[in-house]
Amino acid sequence: MGVEVCRTSPHSAVNQMAKSIWPIDDQTETLLDGARAGDSDAVNKLLEKHRRSVRRLVEMRLDRKVQQRVDVSDVVQDVMVEASGRLEKYLDDPVMAFHLWIRQIAWDRIIDTYRRHRVSAKRNMDREQPIAVPAGSDQSTMELAVQLRDPALTPAAAATQREIAGKVEGVIELLNEQDREIILMRHYEHLSNLEIAEVLKLNPPAASMRYLRALRRLRQLLAENHIEAPTENSL
Repeated sequence: MGVEVCRTSPHSAVNQMAKSIWPIDDQTETLLDGARAGDSDAVNKLLEKHRRSVRRLVEMRLDRKVQQRVDVSDVVQDVMVEASGRLEKYLDDPVMAFHLWIRQIAWDRIIDTYRRHRVSAKRNMDREQPIAVPAGSDQSTMELAVQLRDPALTPAAAATQREIAGKVEGVIELLNEQDREIILMRHYEHLSNLEIAEVLKLNPPAASMRYLRALRRLRQLLAENHIEAPTENSL
């Protein structure tokens, strides 16, 4: 089964930026400059500016069963404390965009929290990561399903198909870890291909190819599980 190459139009690129869970604007750079100059107020504002985004990431990506036992606010606070302690080193050598840097700290904390609170599970948590389809993500799931079947279909129309969304989410969880993660970063965190490449330490063409392979595999699994992505005629 083939897969279409997804070319990003200027309009879709703007939409993806609008959906991003991370604040990406000139104010961040201004606050970074202030932090480098030793302005403690700029440091506080910089971290607080990203607190809500860190919380959204933790809520989206931390295993749902773990969230029943762990206060998300505590995880977020741990991330902010660690980011504050490591900020000076980052400012001396900014290895990636600030929002991706603090995202990595949050992701490491999510993995650590998952492992510590699921140690009683039979499977080996040291070799697994808490990658699962985020709860309450019908809109993102339907946008992905529509892209797989009919890009001309409006997400607003498809969003009513909650049953399909649930099935698609179940199939996403059947993907291998690498494929599942890139699908979630692209369609649930709404990271761009360039951002994903930076996170995964790949060049952009390699990240794009990995994403396309993941989409191809997702198509195959949908077909194997007899799940039809929505078409305009089915709505």
